[in-house]
Amino acid sequence: MTMKTSFILLADGFEEVEALTSIDVMRRAGMPVTTVSINPGLEVTGAHGVTVLADSLYGDNDYSDAEWLVLPGGVPGAPNLAAHEALCDELMAQDERGGKVAAICASPAVVLAPLGILAGRNAVCYPGMEADVEGVNWCDGAVAVDRNVVTGNGPAAAAPFALTLVAQSLGRDQADAVASGMLFSL
Repeated sequence: MTMKTSFILLADGFEEVEALTSIDVMRRAGMPVTTVSINPGLEVTGAHGVTVLADSLYGDNDYSDAEWLVLPGGVPGAPNLAAHEALCDELMAQDERGGKVAAICASPAVVLAPLGILAGRNAVCYPGMEADVEGVNWCDGAVAVDRNVVTGNGPAAAAPFALTLVAQSLGRDQADAVASGMLFSL
């Protein structure tokens, strides 16, 4: 079975733990993952000064058959993602076709909610960021799944968030196997 590619979108100011954990866990599970810079170049610097070299630039990819579009949080990472018009259009298209969308930390409130993707859905985000966002059923907990959308609440939720993406794509047994190999108990 050939798996569709998942894309992790990176903007300057991204939360390193959330992005790199998602990349690592999904690749451990055998999922094809491409990192994408929304910057003019491949270098992207995280919120805590860690610079990574993305696999591709935003315009290099066809997202129409993506397995996941994954948004790490971080400030100003999430606002930078929200300001990227082509990405926002693609996120809405992915959701409309029932494609999988995932966001963690600030990104559910700052990127997905303003696009209407979380309207009427259960979701979590970094505590306090939901205060000015209406129309979303904000929940407690580290990770929320509502149909094709997965949200996480922050850096400590990075591993459970990523393992949830694996479970949603490959099943709970595969997620448990990856978690066990990482000595992580769900």
